[in-house]
Amino acid sequence: MLNLILNNESIGTGLPKGMLLLDFIRYHQHLTGTKTGCNEGDCGACTVLVGEIRNNELQYRSFTSCLTPLGNVQGKHVVTIEGVNMEVLNPVQQAMVDHSATQCGFCTPGFVMSLAGFCLSRKAPVVRNAIAAVDGNICRCTGYKSIERAAVAVTKLLQDRNGTEPLQFAVEQGILPAYFTGIKERLNLLVALNGEHAFENAGEIPVEVRFAAGGTDLYVQQPEEMQLSAIHFLLDQKKDITKQGNRCVLEPAVTVTDLLESAVMRAYFPQMANYVKRVSSTPIRNMATIAGNFINASPIGDFTIFFLALNAMLEFNTGRTLLLSDLYLGYKKLDKSPDEYIRNISFELPGSATLFNFEKVCKRTHLDIASVNTAISITTQEDTITSVLISAGGVAPVPLLLKAVAEYLTGKTVSEKVVLEAIEIAQTEISPMSDTRGSAEYKRLLLGQLIKAHFITLFPWLHLV
Repeated sequence: MLNLILNNESIGTGLPKGMLLLDFIRYHQHLTGTKTGCNEGDCGACTVLVGEIRNNELQYRSFTSCLTPLGNVQGKHVVTIEGVNMEVLNPVQQAMVDHSATQCGFCTPGFVMSLAGFCLSRKAPVVRNAIAAVDGNICRCTGYKSIERAAVAVTKLLQDRNGTEPLQFAVEQGILPAYFTGIKERLNLLVALNGEHAFENAGEIPVEVRFAAGGTDLYVQQPEEMQLSAIHFLLDQKKDITKQGNRCVLEPAVTVTDLLESAVMRAYFPQMANYVKRVSSTPIRNMATIAGNFINASPIGDFTIFFLALNAMLEFNTGRTLLLSDLYLGYKKLDKSPDEYIRNISFELPGSATLFNFEKVCKRTHLDIASVNTAISITTQEDTITSVLISAGGVAPVPLLLKAVAEYLTGKTVSEKVVLEAIEIAQTEISPMSDTRGSAEYKRLLLGQLIKAHFITLFPWLHLV
């Protein structure tokens, strides 16, 4: 039995864990305000809020319900547009009306839920964060300026929040219904009733069961198969990011948003916010896990490329350890048995002499797959390269470490000539294919330009054309 709170109602269901939350909401709970749009997490019409208790705090994040399996909301609070309705329009809904931010109305529930999530977040109540909250929502009608004005109005609702807890403030100001104040206690009772959701003993799981984490790519690629398969979801496992000596350790259910919010990651990667905003959209980042990105084995997985350049180490539930770079045997082929899943990810934290950069080019800013992406970790002493790792995606059947480039660069002094020769060597290591994201020739050119971008960013005195 799967238990959750849906709006203000406690729900128990025996429906398959692989069923999409969107289908459960619309066709089993008959809450049709949540819209079916793209079914790929692109349009945001199906956006809901999902609340869970983490570190004794009730935390809400926006999810696209078209990619969220029921198994990933066990023991959580799911909020649909009906769950934020009040006797009159709530202030977020009213802002959409006041600023003519809706026309056909199909996308409007998703925008309202994303902005409601902004009201519940601990992010600073400034306009840029309000607009970022709706970066996963698409509207075909309004041209967005009216929606932007509504977001500004919602931001003004939060100006006097100061240090008040966001949920408390939202209820006190009548932004959200009063029942939200009792959700934390109700969720604690659910956990006490059902025990921990995450399993610890893999031996208890039947061999034929598939392991899945966020599912944000699997449900796009294999929607029917995923809904019909016996799946054990790993999203409820631990999500901590900790510093252990000189290494950073990520637990298996860490999401992209967790990376962004981690004090450890922000301290060692000060440009993390700039890297993350190039990856997908807010709801997808809230759902997508780093371990899932690795195991999905896409040749252009953004965080696979990111962590390849950090020489990340994987530990499986069997106790086996493996470098991330050794995981990929061929296109979508892994050095992993079916009963293995990632227990943790670790990497050595960069020292003061080590610089890091991530680059990505795609056809649109948000919600797009890279044409080519690449990351670099480079350590220098007086402009002499003592060690370097460069990864590249979109240029081979697997996420690739450019080993020959690294070997060439090690011991060299940073210069225009050295960088240009490294680019020439990179061309011998890659084997890009022409596809919808660009021709093979374009990808070769693009990787060269992105390698230049690494060095221009990290060594701004360097002159490259």
